[in-house]
Amino acid sequence: MSQTISSVKPQPADKRLRDLLVSFRFWFTTLLVLVAIAVMVRLGIWQLDRLEQRRAFNARVQAQLAQPPLILDSLSLQEKLFDMEYRTVVVQGEYDFAHQVALRNQAYQNRWGVALLTPLKIKGTDQAILINRGWIPGEDFLSGNWSRFDQPGEVTVKGVIRRAQTKPDFGKRSDPVPASGEPPLKAWNLANVEAIAQQIPYSIVPEVYIQQTEGNGTAASLPIPAQVELDLSEGPHLGYALQWFTFAAILGIGYPIFVKRRMGR
Repeated sequence: MSQTISSVKPQPADKRLRDLLVSFRFWFTTLLVLVAIAVMVRLGIWQLDRLEQRRAFNARVQAQLAQPPLILDSLSLQEKLFDMEYRTVVVQGEYDFAHQVALRNQAYQNRWGVALLTPLKIKGTDQAILINRGWIPGEDFLSGNWSRFDQPGEVTVKGVIRRAQTKPDFGKRSDPVPASGEPPLKAWNLANVEAIAQQIPYSIVPEVYIQQTEGNGTAASLPIPAQVELDLSEGPHLGYALQWFTFAAILGIGYPIFVKRRMGR
């Protein structure tokens, strides 16, 4: 008795292709690949946007650093100080320690403390500007006795213009603004000039404050002025952009090759 052995005829390549194209898995995988490529390209473009923002920031800061010191008086107060961040400024006047506040969570040589923000009544004007006079230790802040850091009489302050902080950084808290009739807030998380000005009974220069930079920087002369630290490099944004574009290219080229090889099986 003879036994008939039947062989399975292989499917043509075009039929395998049709089967593959109509399969749900293929379309789902292809959709994921296209979405991933689009996301990677968008992330690369975002990094290029960040690079342009960084370059614009660096150019703005370098332009201000190259300017001569600004003498803050009745004439220069009419200029747009918000656009002069990091420019050196010199101002004369008298401090108002009755409306002084503290800026929380400031460090000096790994020691916790606060910075003192004090209104300076500008000589020859009816306005005042907040001065970040520098760091004091946390224990002095907690004691509530800040009078030993007072500088009575007319003073000359040299520092840099800084923009006010209106929004907290990620993970940090904003400050409650005391309502009418409530006691003023003595310690703040942000140098929010507009909010602090609401508890001061005279005009405060808006949008900016001065970060004092001159001082001998020793513990014997508190508060200790902070030095401005600037990173004017372009950062890692270009490298990150190239990485995202490379990942998108690898996926865009590699996936069709993978599909073609699978069809050839």
